[in-house]
Amino acid sequence: MIALWKYHKIPLLFSVISSLFYVAFAYDLVRSDSTKLILLYAALFVFAFKIIKTTGFNFKLLVIFSIVFRLLFLFATPNLSQDFYRFIWDGQIILSGFNPYLSTPNYQMEMGVITGFNNQVELFNGMGSLSASHFTNYPPINQLCFVIANLFPGQSILSSVIGLRLIIIAADIGTLYFGKKLLEQLKIPSSNIFWYILNPFIIIELTGNLHFEGVMIFFLIWSLYLLQSGKWKWAAVVLACSISVKLIPLMLLPLFFNHFKTSHKQSKSITFLDTIKNLNLPQLVAFYTIVITTIILLFIPFFSMEFVTNYTKTIGLWFGNFEFNASFYYLARAIGYAITGYNEIAIIGKILPIVSILIILGFTFFKDNSSLPKLITSMLLVLTLYLFLGTTIHPWYIATLVILSVFTNYKFPLVWSLVVVLSYQAYAHDIFKENLWIVALEYIIVFAVFIWEVLIKKRLPVP
Repeated sequence: MIALWKYHKIPLLFSVISSLFYVAFAYDLVRSDSTKLILLYAALFVFAFKIIKTTGFNFKLLVIFSIVFRLLFLFATPNLSQDFYRFIWDGQIILSGFNPYLSTPNYQMEMGVITGFNNQVELFNGMGSLSASHFTNYPPINQLCFVIANLFPGQSILSSVIGLRLIIIAADIGTLYFGKKLLEQLKIPSSNIFWYILNPFIIIELTGNLHFEGVMIFFLIWSLYLLQSGKWKWAAVVLACSISVKLIPLMLLPLFFNHFKTSHKQSKSITFLDTIKNLNLPQLVAFYTIVITTIILLFIPFFSMEFVTNYTKTIGLWFGNFEFNASFYYLARAIGYAITGYNEIAIIGKILPIVSILIILGFTFFKDNSSLPKLITSMLLVLTLYLFLGTTIHPWYIATLVILSVFTNYKFPLVWSLVVVLSYQAYAHDIFKENLWIVALEYIIVFAVFIWEVLIKKRLPVP
C-alpha cells in the first residue's frame, strides 16, 4: 500500500476526489439543479482525464478505479431518469405470467389485469404518464435482464435497482475485457478502452441511471471481437443478442454487406460493381441468416400479431411524436413553423428516416468496409449522422458512439459525451422546457469538432 501511494499518489488523490464527487452526484443531486449537475459533471471529466494521464496508463490501477466508481452508485436511486421504474414494471409483468408487449401500464391498472406484485402503485406513478400510456419497446434480452433484476433478494424498488445495476456493471466489465482484446488484435493501444470505461458520462448514464446501452455495447464489442478472430458464425449470434437488447445495432447490419469478400485487395475507388463482384456470397448469406434467425428465436416467446402491431406502433412514435435535444430536426421544425405556422413533426419525422436509410445504403455499397477498423469507422459515422437527424436524442444514446470511437482516430464522440449534459437544462424548472440556445451551443461545439475531424482534417481509420 505504501509503495502504491509512493508511485501513484497523484492519481490516487484524484480518484479519492472523484469518488467524493460521484457520491455527491449519486446521493445528493436532483435533476432540476442544473448548476450543480453541470459543475459536478465537468469536474469529473477533468479528473478522469487526469487519472488516465497521471497513472501512465497503469492498466490494473485503472481497472480498480473503474469498478470502484461504479460500485459507489450501487445503493443510489437514479436521479436523472425515471425509465428504471418501467424496467422493473416489465420484469414484474413477466413474472406475473403476462406478455409485457400486449398492453400498456395504464390499461393494466385501469382494467385490474395485474394486481398484487411488489410496489405496483409506486412503479406506475414513478414511470410517468408518457411511459404508462405506451406499449413497451424493450427487446427480449432486455426484458430478461428486467426479470433477473426482480429476482434479486428483497421486496423493495431499491433491491431491483441494485439487480439492474449489477447487470450493467457486469456488462461494462465484459466490454473492458473484449474491448482490450480487440484493441490488441487491431494493434491499437489497449489503454484506449479507458476513454470509454472511465468516462464519467458512461459511468453516470449507464451505471448511475440504469440505461441498458451498456449491455447492448457489451454484446456488440464481443461480436466484433469474434468477427476479427474469424469466428463469424458466433459473431452473428452475439450480434443478434446485441440487437435483442436495443434495436440500434439493427441499422448497422447492412454495413456488413461489404465486409465478406473473396478478395481484400485495396483499390483507390469502390464501385457498386466491384462490391458485388468481390462478395463472398455464401458466407454473407449465412451471416445474415444466423443473425435474423437468432433474433426471431429470441422474440418467439412473445410473438403474436397483436405484438407486431403494438411494437411497430411504439417504434414509429419515436420518429413522429417525440422531440428532445435534436439538431437538424429543430432547424427543419423552425422552417416548417415559418412556412405553415404549425409543428410539422409528422411530415419531418417521415422524411428524416428516409435520409438516414439513404446514408446507410451509401456506406453499405460505396464504402470499403472490408477490414474491421474500416467497418467500425463506417458504423461510427452512420450512427452519428443518424443521431444528427433524429427527433429525440437522449444523452445515453451517445454511449455507442463513445465505444466505437475507441477503435478509431475520431474524438468528437468524447466531446459530445461532455457537452450532452447541457440537455438536462430542460429539467431545470417544474415544467419541462428546452432552452434552444443551450441546445444550439451543444451542437455548435459537436458540429465544429465533427467537421474538423471528418471533413477538414480528413483523418483516416486506424490502419
